[in-house]
Amino acid sequence: FLALKIANINWQTKLNKAAHHTSDYSSTEVILRRGQPFNITLNLQTPEQSGGNFIFIASTGPSPAELQQTKAVFNLFEEDASGWSATQEPSEPGCMSFTIFSPANAVIGRYKLKLQTVSGNKVSSTLLGQFVLLFNPWCPNDDVYMPNEKERWEYVLNDSGIIFQGLEKHIQQEAWNYGQFEEDILDISLAILDRSLNHRQDPAADVSKRNNPVYVSRVISATVNSNDEKGVVEGKWNGKYRSGTNPLRWSGSVTILRKWYRKRYKPVRYGQCWVFAGVMCTVLRSLGIPTRVITNFNSAHDRNINLSIDKYIDISGKTLHLTEDSVWNFHVWNESWFIRRDLGSFYDGWQVLDATPQERSKGIYQCGPASTRAIKEGDVNLDYDSSFVFAAVNADYVTWIHYSKKRKERIYSDTRKIGKFISTKAVGTNSRVDVTASYKYPEGSTKERQVYKKALKLLGVRRDGKRTKITRPRRRASVARRQNMAQPVQKPSIAGKIILDAPPVIGQDIPLTFSLRNLVSDFKTIKVKLRASAILYTRRPKAEILQLSRSIKLGSKEVKAISFEISYSQYKNSLMDDRKILVTAVCETKQGASLLVEKDIVLQDPFLTIKNVFCLYVLGPTVVHKAVNVQVTFTNPLSEVVTDCVLRAEGSGLLKEELRINVLRMAPMESSMVEFEIIPYKSGTRQLQVDLVCTHFSDIKGYVMLDVAPA
Repeated sequence: FLALKIANINWQTKLNKAAHHTSDYSSTEVILRRGQPFNITLNLQTPEQSGGNFIFIASTGPSPAELQQTKAVFNLFEEDASGWSATQEPSEPGCMSFTIFSPANAVIGRYKLKLQTVSGNKVSSTLLGQFVLLFNPWCPNDDVYMPNEKERWEYVLNDSGIIFQGLEKHIQQEAWNYGQFEEDILDISLAILDRSLNHRQDPAADVSKRNNPVYVSRVISATVNSNDEKGVVEGKWNGKYRSGTNPLRWSGSVTILRKWYRKRYKPVRYGQCWVFAGVMCTVLRSLGIPTRVITNFNSAHDRNINLSIDKYIDISGKTLHLTEDSVWNFHVWNESWFIRRDLGSFYDGWQVLDATPQERSKGIYQCGPASTRAIKEGDVNLDYDSSFVFAAVNADYVTWIHYSKKRKERIYSDTRKIGKFISTKAVGTNSRVDVTASYKYPEGSTKERQVYKKALKLLGVRRDGKRTKITRPRRRASVARRQNMAQPVQKPSIAGKIILDAPPVIGQDIPLTFSLRNLVSDFKTIKVKLRASAILYTRRPKAEILQLSRSIKLGSKEVKAISFEISYSQYKNSLMDDRKILVTAVCETKQGASLLVEKDIVLQDPFLTIKNVFCLYVLGPTVVHKAVNVQVTFTNPLSEVVTDCVLRAEGSGLLKEELRINVLRMAPMESSMVEFEIIPYKSGTRQLQVDLVCTHFSDIKGYVMLDVAPA
């Protein structure tokens, strides 16, 4: 018996990566997907020796063990109990070629592959190398299998996207660079798993569970935020951001993930919901789990999960902080696609995950995966956190005027404003797709009522809106009907509407009209109290801007209007980075009937254009490894000089690191132009993002899609 003398090992990297849809990863490592064969060739120094047995050993994690499926020992032509196997293929003289098969439920992560030759009592062992094994949406037996090729391209392979923000009536697109294939990102994603509390407590057990997308995605939802361990992003919703980066200034995940990794796992400051969702989308796509970003407009944060959001105002319309419940203008989370062996096949498909640290789940700031089917059907007793997500899209919005500790009055307002225009990016385009119907039945329908009552019953909500003491989330409790939680108030005999008379633009006055209609034939005198406040996107008021009081007399069915204005001088020092203003009108009649009308305003960016300008030596479209100039024009929207602005640009496949260009001075309303060069290094459709950062006004962002041809 002679040990195999191997001259070199050919991992057939290019062929294997193409077959496994991993060619986009900017890495020299062998990156493979489970449930799919791969090939390896050994070039020998001596002719192949016969008479010996070939045994392969694939292992992962700090303490590989067959019982934990982190180690597989398998012979040629014999499938191991774990599902690993190998066959020898015909090859040239002096070579040995093997095909290795991994099971569709293999643990994902970085593996070592060894080859043992055994003859009698003699054993020779050779390390063939390392490879990374990922989830496989192309494999029908994988839990993350996604049958539609266009959806696989969008939710696994697309490295850029759109995150929707703003208001339900003013939905805005924000470009985001996911960059899951950029250099180091896969390594960082695996490092995130290794930094989890589960891994620190029991590394071997943690790694053994990484075959399950339910487990992996839940761990990622906990570790993307920094609340319980040195996770990736530290959240902040109040105050200044001098000790970090304003969340609005991030344009992608790559810079954030690299910063966390290079600073030895120090949480990156700061993030808000879209940042957590963008980073988690990058990590899950890099690991092979189909993932998308979801925006829920008028999203409820129901602290006590009683499906009622109570808002308190004083007689002037000022918001009072008497409850921890809140309604955010929008909230962003993720959906990932996989089956639910723990719940049953009815709950397969899209699963909600949320890395924004809002509430603890089983003692840790994590959320999901919660099946969208469970949420739609009101199955709020199912793992994980389906009750919290159900409330986010279904809770009632109830408004009270608070006169004193002993007296409050329910005021008429829209109770069905929660969970509107639930949105995600379309497959193959940057347009918006509404997915509200996958979360709930039509608002007010018989089926929606039935589902709501079912959820109340499972949650054990009493008539007063409080919850009975039940063991969450399994035990049932008595039925409490929706109308018992918040007795409906009689619809008032007046109706009002706040109207924007012109698009609200930063640096300009905001003209408004409050229109009031008498719905009955009786003569009425109405007291109107108008108020405007600068708010965060969480709808938390931060500064008072305007207060007005008027008295209006309305005849039978008469309509009258109050014109008013919020001047730039009034809001310029109060406006938060969110650029949002809440205008409220509280209307009272002598009969005591009250009405609350609200209008959310988001101030718009001035115009920004980006266009690519080809140099004379570049003909036609953008091409890999060929320089192309990009021209950006932008305008100072203010009637004052601005200084020390910075133009930032990034884009996967276009710029390997974020580009920063100083813009020293711009006169009032002055337009400026900046040119810079990019050298694309990946072909296909690429997203270039540009962001003008200035202390004088909120960031001005834009993006352009480029079709890059191969070299």
